[in-house]
Amino acid sequence: MAENTTQNQNRNAQGEQATKPTQDIKSPLVTEHGVTTVEETVVQKLAGIAAREVPGVYAMGNAARRTFDAISERIPGSKTQVSGGVSVEKGEKQTAIDLTIIIEYGAAVVDVAEQIRGNVTRAVEHGTGLEVVEVNITVADVHLPEEDNEDEGSGTDKDLA
Repeated sequence: MAENTTQNQNRNAQGEQATKPTQDIKSPLVTEHGVTTVEETVVQKLAGIAAREVPGVYAMGNAARRTFDAISERIPGSKTQVSGGVSVEKGEKQTAIDLTIIIEYGAAVVDVAEQIRGNVTRAVEHGTGLEVVEVNITVADVHLPEEDNEDEGSGTDKDLA
């Protein structure tokens, strides 16, 4: 009987810990002097820049997103989209990030994904004070070396201004 009570107490303690409300989480963004709010676009940009820094990442976003970015980059006065391929769910103290990437041919998906997770987590947590609870990565395509030759011949090189 005492054994059952102990098991139930352990289950309750585990259940309470697993469903810990976010107000119990300590955060440098919420202090007795006020609350600092970080917009989703800030998290998107930091995550996008951090992901692009990882060797093996050719581009961010799916084909439609990359086409839109390529067109918008040609417009005079337009800005480079660093948040393309990044989706964010953000609360007051925590954030979850979804990334869509194009990987270079020959790069190991698992290794690149692990490096992205580490880099994005460090950049976002350091830059915003938000706790990154997850970084989900979708590899949408593989960039092949011969695709560079096709782009150069067709006049659609991604570096054209």
